Amino acid sequence: MIEIPVIRWGQPYESMEQQPVVHFETGEELARMHQANGGLIKMDMRKSAKAREALRQFSIEQLCEMVGKAADLYMEGTLPLGNGTQTPEEFCRIQSATTGLPEHMCAFNMRKNAFVLKQMKPLLEALTRGLPFEIISRGYGMEDRGVMVSYQATTNALGLVLPSNSPGVHALWLPVVPLQIGLVLKPGRQEPWTPYRIFEAFKAAGIPPEAMSIYPGGSDCGPAVIEACNRSKIFGGAATVEQYEGNPRVQAHGPGFSKILFGDDMVDDWEKHLDLMFDSVYANSGRSCINASSIWASRHTEEIAEALAERLGPIAPKPMTDPEAGLAAFTMQGAAEAMNNQIEEKLKEPGVTEVTAKYRDGDRLIQHERCDYLRPTVIHADSPEPFLANSEYMFPFVSVVKCPQKDMLKKIGPTLVGTCLTEDEAWSQQLLDATNIDRLNIGPVKTVQLNWLQPHEGNIIEFLYRNRAFQNSPPPAH
Repeated sequence: MIEIPVIRWGQPYESMEQQPVVHFETGEELARMHQANGGLIKMDMRKSAKAREALRQFSIEQLCEMVGKAADLYMEGTLPLGNGTQTPEEFCRIQSATTGLPEHMCAFNMRKNAFVLKQMKPLLEALTRGLPFEIISRGYGMEDRGVMVSYQATTNALGLVLPSNSPGVHALWLPVVPLQIGLVLKPGRQEPWTPYRIFEAFKAAGIPPEAMSIYPGGSDCGPAVIEACNRSKIFGGAATVEQYEGNPRVQAHGPGFSKILFGDDMVDDWEKHLDLMFDSVYANSGRSCINASSIWASRHTEEIAEALAERLGPIAPKPMTDPEAGLAAFTMQGAAEAMNNQIEEKLKEPGVTEVTAKYRDGDRLIQHERCDYLRPTVIHADSPEPFLANSEYMFPFVSVVKCPQKDMLKKIGPTLVGTCLTEDEAWSQQLLDATNIDRLNIGPVKTVQLNWLQPHEGNIIEFLYRNRAFQNSPPPAH
């Protein structure tokens, strides 16, 4: 039996309290996780400065080289896992067995994380807008234009309260260690595997292990991480985002409500973009905040919904080992049923129709003894007003919404990724000016196609550093 310890600034810690990690289909015990608690985390955070000190022994360029080596170890190596070891294949197998994500999707997310690690230097160059790394590392320096600038780290370590639903979110914290800032991770109960494997890959590549802590544990651990770290990221639902809104110490990541918007000049050619729409909805089993949850157009919405439903409706669950499996399982008891019940209730509102039902052999909700599935669902909405016109669920769910182009930006609400299909220059400028769209694609770009050389939900440099005035000599006379 694999036993996985708490990691306290690089050191394994065995706790009296342990939790079994079980296979979502069979109930087989796969590992035992030692458990941290809030008091332990708060006590350890007194030593957070040592994490930053350990990393500052190396330049940012050296750390980028190390994480590049870690990428190869992460993808190809047999690495320690608690009192055992783990191959890449075993990593994908156990991750699938606890998250309900098909194994080929686990492998895809693994490749994505490795790509970010491999591209760390150009990624940081892009996010710092070409600022010399020495300025970030030392805290001040002269730019090429002859202006003194200073950037001060706002924290010794970044805290993360991680989710269990998709391993893809881990790419957001990978740049932290190369920026000479420590990591404090509270992993999701079903997905501790990526944090532990990356920790071991970093360690094997020469990165000081004392730069990282990993605290699996109960409900008191997340709040303790946020309280004890000067900067934290947390992943959750809309209520989580609302709770931390306006708190500069916390960056809350919630539902994306990502969208595809058709301009009036291109909507008549909607069939050319059917693959783009399908992939934006269906990739990663619809579990990501970057999956499209709605498609907006002024006309042809019925045809768009019909065409998507014809392709999505027949899709059914397959075994996790099947390379064609496209649906992830819901491993938390009652979660899928609650979503299904809400959808059925909201379908009673006027102006909304489910289009997939006639293409599906059976119900949307498929229940098994230990897990459930929700089959893809396409909704047509006559206007933006019904609840389901702008809803997001953790499976391939999309609403096709009829709305005049002139009203779209007022009606779409917060949008993480907006793919806008238009060549209308006037509307393109309005889209560029729209503050409710975070990542903007103008042109045929799938919502799930991210360029990691651009910021995602806020520039991590601006979150971890503050720009301030600095002088080490009197200014010119004026």
